[in-house]
Amino acid sequence: MSHEEKLSALSQLIAFARANNDVSIIEYNFLIAIANLIGVTKEAFDKLLNSPYPFRNIKHESQRIVQFHRLLLLMNIDHVIAPEELDKIHQLGLKMGLNILAVDKTLEVMKNYKNNNIPPEVLLDIFKAHYN
Repeated sequence: MSHEEKLSALSQLIAFARANNDVSIIEYNFLIAIANLIGVTKEAFDKLLNSPYPFRNIKHESQRIVQFHRLLLLMNIDHVIAPEELDKIHQLGLKMGLNILAVDKTLEVMKNYKNNNIPPEVLLDIFKAHYN
């Protein structure tokens, strides 16, 4: 991912965490971990908290699927899924250009897993099945 894509992806995660007007400590720690994982500094992360980066879709579809999985993990981090969160994540999947049937199937299948945390390989299998 380009630096701009990383900042945009992280900004998207921050905005999703703020959907309920508050970023919990567990969400904050998750976001910091993702920032470290993708190579965004703490200073850049702190700047994103106050000044969101404009949306830039991730070029490679495989990385968009990884970003969608991060959104799912973030949504499920507090073990409570509000209907608004499901709608928002569905809209984000569309905005990211993901196959809507795969997005819908993922949201359905995740309910079969503890805390709705769908394993990455299951998520990838769903997306592969909808592209073949």
